[in-house]
Amino acid sequence: MTAPSTSIDAQTMLAQVRAWSAINTGTANLAGLAQQADALAEAFAALPGKVELVDPASVTAIAADGSSFEKPHGKHLVLRVRPEENRRILLTGHMDTVFPSDHAFQHQHWLDDDTLNGPGVADMKGGIAVMLHALMAFEETAYAGSLGYDVLINSDEETGSLASAALIAQLAQGKLAALTYEPAALPDGTLAHERGGTGNYSITLTGKSAHAGRNPHEGRNAIVAAADLILRLKALEAEDLTVNPAKLEGGAANNVVPDHAVLRFNIRPKSTAAMESFDHRLNALLAEIEKVHEVFAHRHGGVTRPPKPVDARAQKLFDLVRQCGAELGQDIRWQSTGGVCDGNNIAACGVPVVDTMGVCGGAIHSPNEYLIVPSLASRAALSARVIARLAEGALNEGTPA
Repeated sequence: MTAPSTSIDAQTMLAQVRAWSAINTGTANLAGLAQQADALAEAFAALPGKVELVDPASVTAIAADGSSFEKPHGKHLVLRVRPEENRRILLTGHMDTVFPSDHAFQHQHWLDDDTLNGPGVADMKGGIAVMLHALMAFEETAYAGSLGYDVLINSDEETGSLASAALIAQLAQGKLAALTYEPAALPDGTLAHERGGTGNYSITLTGKSAHAGRNPHEGRNAIVAAADLILRLKALEAEDLTVNPAKLEGGAANNVVPDHAVLRFNIRPKSTAAMESFDHRLNALLAEIEKVHEVFAHRHGGVTRPPKPVDARAQKLFDLVRQCGAELGQDIRWQSTGGVCDGNNIAACGVPVVDTMGVCGGAIHSPNEYLIVPSLASRAALSARVIARLAEGALNEGTPA
């Protein structure tokens, strides 16, 4: 095993994380995302490849009135190193956070000497720093020239990666393995193992308005149809599927039969079979709602991240990460989780992936988010060793097709 010869500069990593955290990159803040993309392009230029900023794919959403509109997104950063190599891996991260530009959580402060609170410090600007410095260390090894890699840092992971899903799938093709830099599942560095999937739907129901006193029988109540749909959706829940009706919009004055409603809900399938079964049953359910309530139902959305099982090839990658951790004195464990990330998309392409290679920390998606600062260097050292082992042929996958 050839260990990285360059020491990992923890102070430089921390300075980068703090500078990046100071840039608001809520998924809808296009100006902030552009500023962040430029900063990342400058940082990743330290690696021997070509950095590009790629336009987002078109994404539509449903407004409260049921109309469709295009939802803008920021550009994605792509770095390609040694694209001529047949043996290649993929590394992914995201530059967006869940905190919009008008959110109160915009600043950092120290909780103690080793713990930094701030927006995105763990999820996942710390993870981006881990990725960058692991690759810089790997480039100093004797095996660097034998492995190519692509880096993707997208701008929309926190809202489902709809504007980058096709790019993820494109970059995943033919890869030996993938590493994603979400924060560890637990503050002690535990990795996420198997993951369920997720899907977001918007159902627009169109009925017929009428006077609630004079001729209610002539109306077709979209709110009642939506309420019936909610109960029927909840009845579809099973051991491997949960359904969360999240928001109901529509209605009119109290003396008007409402002719419009939009129901938004989320599903969490634990298996591919549950995901496919729900989609089929939803179509039948909407047809039944249309018949019973004499309304028109239009569906928008679907599963954005399929479930992520861990097969034998993926388990071999997990075992490699654990072995590399042991060589560094790090006790690497894993557990299944209900959360989702771009690792789900990568696994759906048939590529082994470990998707929590980022920093240790916690309370993500809240103003209490924190980074355990010493994990910056330790997790970068772990990734550098894993990448070097992949370059040496640790997975014995041969040459990708």
